[in-house]
Amino acid sequence: MKKWQIFIISLSIPLLAGFVGSLSTASSVNSWYATLEKPSFNPPSWLFAPVWTVLYLMIGVVLYILWTSDHPSKRLAIKAFAIQMILNFFWSPAFFGLESPLLGLLVILPLWVFILICIRLFKPISATASYMMVPYFLWVTFASLLNISIWYLN
Repeated sequence: MKKWQIFIISLSIPLLAGFVGSLSTASSVNSWYATLEKPSFNPPSWLFAPVWTVLYLMIGVVLYILWTSDHPSKRLAIKAFAIQMILNFFWSPAFFGLESPLLGLLVILPLWVFILICIRLFKPISATASYMMVPYFLWVTFASLLNISIWYLN
């Protein structure tokens, strides 16, 4: 496979996961979610889509870096990447689709842990890939605090 094809696939995987996840978000963001008590630090709804789009593009670049690497830990790193991507994919259906902040917590907390694992695993392969996961980690940290607060308040 050519590198440009790997690049397109690498970008497409997180973007597709995000798009499919957004389908369950769209169905309840203006109904069920609008009725929930939210903490004072809850950002406006319009902010989530652009932030996630940028993060998914960065995550796609990270996958490309891993995929095209010759490092001996590449397979383990890609497996960890896949696990965090699967957890990321299931958060929206758990939280929004099933309208359950508790289920959202049960997905986002392991996601948070796996992003940390990825940051650590990716560092020997590519410091760039590792550092590119940091904004994602910070956003998921914020999203976890938001999820915990919504669960607690409701």
